[in-house]
Amino acid sequence: DSANASPFPSLTDEFVQRYAVPGPRYTSYPTVPEWTEDFGADDYARVLETAGRADTTSPLSLYVHLPFCRELCTYCGCNVVVAKDRSVADRYIAHVAQETPQSSRTALDYAMDGDTELRQVEASLAEAESNDSPGEMLAELHGHYDHIGGYSAKSRAAALLSGLGFNVEQQDKPVAEFSGGWRMRLNLAQALMCRSDLLLLDEPTNHLDLDAVMWLEDWLASYPGTLLLITHDRDFLDAVVKTVVHVDNKKLNEYTGNYSAFERARAEQLSLQQSAYAKQQKQIAHLHSFIDRFKAKATKAKQAQSRVKTLERMELIAAAHVDSPFEFAFREPVAKPRQLLHLKEATLGYGDKEGGRDILHGVEWRLFYGDKIGLLGPNGAGKSTLVKSLAGTLALKAGGRYEGQGLKIGYFAQHHVEQLRGSESALWHMKQLDSTTREQEFRNFLGGFDFRGDRVTEAIAPFSGGEKARLALALIGWQKPNLLLLDEPTNHLDIEMREAVAEALQDFDGTLVVVAHDRHLLKATTDTLWLVADGTCKPYDGDLDDYRELVVQQRRREREGAKAENRKQKTENKK
Repeated sequence: DSANASPFPSLTDEFVQRYAVPGPRYTSYPTVPEWTEDFGADDYARVLETAGRADTTSPLSLYVHLPFCRELCTYCGCNVVVAKDRSVADRYIAHVAQETPQSSRTALDYAMDGDTELRQVEASLAEAESNDSPGEMLAELHGHYDHIGGYSAKSRAAALLSGLGFNVEQQDKPVAEFSGGWRMRLNLAQALMCRSDLLLLDEPTNHLDLDAVMWLEDWLASYPGTLLLITHDRDFLDAVVKTVVHVDNKKLNEYTGNYSAFERARAEQLSLQQSAYAKQQKQIAHLHSFIDRFKAKATKAKQAQSRVKTLERMELIAAAHVDSPFEFAFREPVAKPRQLLHLKEATLGYGDKEGGRDILHGVEWRLFYGDKIGLLGPNGAGKSTLVKSLAGTLALKAGGRYEGQGLKIGYFAQHHVEQLRGSESALWHMKQLDSTTREQEFRNFLGGFDFRGDRVTEAIAPFSGGEKARLALALIGWQKPNLLLLDEPTNHLDIEMREAVAEALQDFDGTLVVVAHDRHLLKATTDTLWLVADGTCKPYDGDLDDYRELVVQQRRREREGAKAENRKQKTENKK
């Protein structure tokens, strides 16, 4: 309604030519000395003409920045946003998409699509060049492209993908060729590529290995915007966040500091709450005692009634409850052979023995009863391949695999969770393991994994990823394994369940081999680390802090090598 429009400065042809460029946000802010006249349809037509849109009846959203006003007006069915500051027209929120299209675009191009402004300016440049637009407009677009880092965008996207575990060859592969877990990494890269003001991340580490988690940790620690993060990785929280918001009893409670600081403050708060609760219960008991003794006595009736009112007005303090819903253990193994498994001069990989792809060579490894081993190594180095070969689900390409007498393997991997029968219940899955055990025993065991009551007989198809992972662990724990092979067992598990798994593994006296990006789990349950890298598997003498430094140094060498290669390429191009 132009009659109710606020006065806007007149848009001269020079102003329109210089500043009315299609796109979601700009960096040039014009200076207009005073209010002169209404922003009318003629002015808007010039904006459309400059933007390459002659049809004034078609909707077009166009951001125009002025230094002193923030209004919204409507002309000819079109929205014109005039913003004084970034709070209206210039705020960017990034989040990780949950779906990835079946696209033929390369991983690198897909990651770059996360910077929507970059893509829009590129499109505007292409259109302006094809339409022989005025040189001043092209110069303005090129200047804006340079300002938003357009010329370095490809290397920025490549660095993000590299940090998330994509090698150079993978970055040029079509998105459609990647599996689900890798596609989630691509979606994460796309969210990080966006030059956002607010970044929303929900369990970003679930599909990452330890190296990628460490890289993401460093990246987020230097992120200049506001980060809202949900994760169940306490080490990750400690390194990244400065404030914790605890959702408790339908309330949001804010704590300053990282997760460790939150735990200390929460413990102190619960201690004070429990002390206050005990004190109040003592006071309540005393009041009830007085009322019961004197309510029928005429001389004390008034005092008794006063104490009744005191009780009614009293704001009751709840008892402090911190009990975990999880309490379980892996059942004690029946057999405890000294040597459980031996890989002798083994070559591990995929394909037949004459061809295919070799991953690890000359693996010589003996597993003894009671060993607690964590596997480290970059993505694609062969950690999961090694675990599959130990489990016997992947045949060796060369060498031998020798089992000790009485070996009983409990193997957890993500595909086992996916293979659970969705139409059946948790109780049904347990009964497939042992048809002779009483149902109540199964119910008691499942209760330790927080499957109780009718929940044990419900079909598991609607269960969350965490609930299915808990069921898979329950199935393993029931079978009394003496060798546990766990490949990322904490994916989708919350902090309480991760803590319960760690405690159960600490009490497990059999042999453990675990691959995990959860450093708390590795530190709490393993006493030996092995490094899988460069086609080999060998003991690692350092701890997780040493491994972090190793990864940082390796990345530094890779960056320096890439820079040297770029300089070499530029020199050759000049020749």
